[in-house]
Amino acid sequence: MQLDKFKIIAIDADDTLWDCQSHFDDVENMYCQLLSKYADAETISDSLFAIEKANMDCLGYGIKAFTMSLIENAIKISDGEVHGNIIEEILQMGKSLLSFPTTPLPEVEDTLITLNERKNDDNYKLVVFTKGELQDQENKLKRSGLANYFDDVVIVSEKTEHEYKHLCVNYNIHPEELLMIGNSFKSDIAPALNIGAYAIHVPFSVAWKMELSETYDHKRLTTIKHFGEICK
Repeated sequence: MQLDKFKIIAIDADDTLWDCQSHFDDVENMYCQLLSKYADAETISDSLFAIEKANMDCLGYGIKAFTMSLIENAIKISDGEVHGNIIEEILQMGKSLLSFPTTPLPEVEDTLITLNERKNDDNYKLVVFTKGELQDQENKLKRSGLANYFDDVVIVSEKTEHEYKHLCVNYNIHPEELLMIGNSFKSDIAPALNIGAYAIHVPFSVAWKMELSETYDHKRLTTIKHFGEICK
């Protein structure tokens, strides 16, 4: 894709720059084993997802919200019988997600280096545009070692058309001057296309059920298999 027509290249963080979802999946699998005396894994996971959805408006996204939903679901699944030592184990599972390694995915760092080398000639800025809990997202970016490749970091509680329009207003650009790159069609691609921006979809091997959505072709959309294809 020709990049010199954009003024802002915005890139998602979780499962675009580094693996995030598989760590949550690992915790959920351990959680289901921990509560196996009360229900089977499918029942526990389905109940957890329903609680996460119900909590979304007040808790949003992130590790703290996930941990609170784990505890709430344990109480529900056990009919209030779950012991304090089990709650403590669940709490530690949640806390473990605060420090998992955010190792850049293949081709990510090399691509960011190339994008930085080109940005002065092509006259664009590189921005992390991600959703979640502020401190957690900042810490993950710091652990990744990628922060210095970006001109700015924007963290929002949700990614809807409103947030994409606000991003354009903040940088004083037209939507067609924005390129959004990410793994989630629901959060990274569809709302960007809907406001008139361009998008590159980089699907990841795993996805959170909340982010699953139908995909479609679009004249302003490019779908790639590998992050390195951005610069080709």
